[in-house]
Amino acid sequence: MTLAAEPVTLHDQIRAGIETNILSGVWRPGDRIPFEHELMTQFGCARMTVSKAIASLVDAGLVVRRRRAGSFVAQPRMHAAILEIPDIQAEVAARGEVYSLKLLSRRRRKPRTGVGDEVTLAAGGDLLSIRCLHLATGRPFAIENRLISLANVPEAEFADFSAIPPGTWLLGHVQWTEAEHRIAAINADAPTAAQLAVPKGVACLSLDRRTWRADKHITHVRQIFPGTAYDLVARFRPAGNSA
Repeated sequence: MTLAAEPVTLHDQIRAGIETNILSGVWRPGDRIPFEHELMTQFGCARMTVSKAIASLVDAGLVVRRRRAGSFVAQPRMHAAILEIPDIQAEVAARGEVYSLKLLSRRRRKPRTGVGDEVTLAAGGDLLSIRCLHLATGRPFAIENRLISLANVPEAEFADFSAIPPGTWLLGHVQWTEAEHRIAAINADAPTAAQLAVPKGVACLSLDRRTWRADKHITHVRQIFPGTAYDLVARFRPAGNSA
């Protein structure tokens, strides 16, 4: 590949060339960019110059460095406002990727004795327990563990969650009136890391969400995303600001 650039300084030329190939789509998310020694040969420069150019692209969020593997085009982040309930399927499609779903487990069960949250959610009935893996263009994107109250959403028992994500189905079938989010930064344990295809201990974002319809509890879900895949974004004004 030839790096197109308008030379200013050599560092700027290298950065602009890589940036052009990324933003134009020549290099796709996950593609490896040339190794530093390849860029040194191409541009006839020192490693420090190449490293500075790549570091500026890392700071801009366009490139990620992987130890011993090289530098790669960064995956675009998914943005969601904190007070919204995101539809993962729609968000993945909106960023130009192909969404797919893998249903890992599904079973109807009683709430666990002594687990107050589950007893409250069950409302005297059973729970539908679902575990699934969301994928973006074939890559693991998020692990989801969800409980649905069959007392309050009985039709969920007959939904095909191997074909439609639970969250997408609920947004389309159940009117919710209140939601609670709990957001945490965690390190992936071994099972989570294996399913997300990331190293054990890597930074991840955990999103716990509960939703209600009036006073009826609908669902409790925990979604875990690799830290590089998801942003939480909110735009707001100070109270009383009329500007």
